[in-house]
Amino acid sequence: MELIHQFSSGLFIIQSVIFLALLFLLGKFAWKPILKSINDRETSIVDALNQAKLARKEMETLKEDNERIIREAKIERDAILKEARDIKDRIVAEAKDAAKAEGDKMIESAKQTINAEKNAAMADIKTQIGTISINIAESILKQKLDNNEAQNELVQNYLNKSNLN
Repeated sequence: MELIHQFSSGLFIIQSVIFLALLFLLGKFAWKPILKSINDRETSIVDALNQAKLARKEMETLKEDNERIIREAKIERDAILKEARDIKDRIVAEAKDAAKAEGDKMIESAKQTINAEKNAAMADIKTQIGTISINIAESILKQKLDNNEAQNELVQNYLNKSNLN
C-alpha cells in the first residue's frame, strides 16, 4: 500500500479554516487565561523575589544590629569587670590601710602600756630600794650609835659635810 500524497486545495482550505477557528477559540478562551495565569505567576515570582530581597536586607540589618549589640554588651561587660576590679582593689587597699592603722594603734597602745608598766616597776623598785636602804641605814646606825660618843661624831661629820656642799 502505497500512500500517495496529493495536494488537495479543498482540504487545505478546510484545514486552514479549522486551524483559524481553533486559533480564534484558543485566543478567546484559552490564551487569555493562560497569559493571565503566566502574568500572575510572573508577578507573584517578582513579588516573592522582592520580599526575599527585603528579608535579606532585614536579616543583614538584624545581623548588624546583633553584632552592634554584642559589641556594646562586651564593652559594657568589660567596663563592669573593670569597675568591679577597681572596687575590689579599693576595698582591699582600704582593708589593708585599716588593718595597718589598727595594727599601728595596737602597737602604740602596747608601747604605752609597756612604758607605763616599766615606769610603775621602776617606781616600785625605787620605793623598795629606798625602803631597803632606809632599813639598812637604820640598822647600821642603831649598831653604831649605841653610845653617845658615836652619835656626837656622826652629827659632827654630817654638819661638816653639809657646810661643804
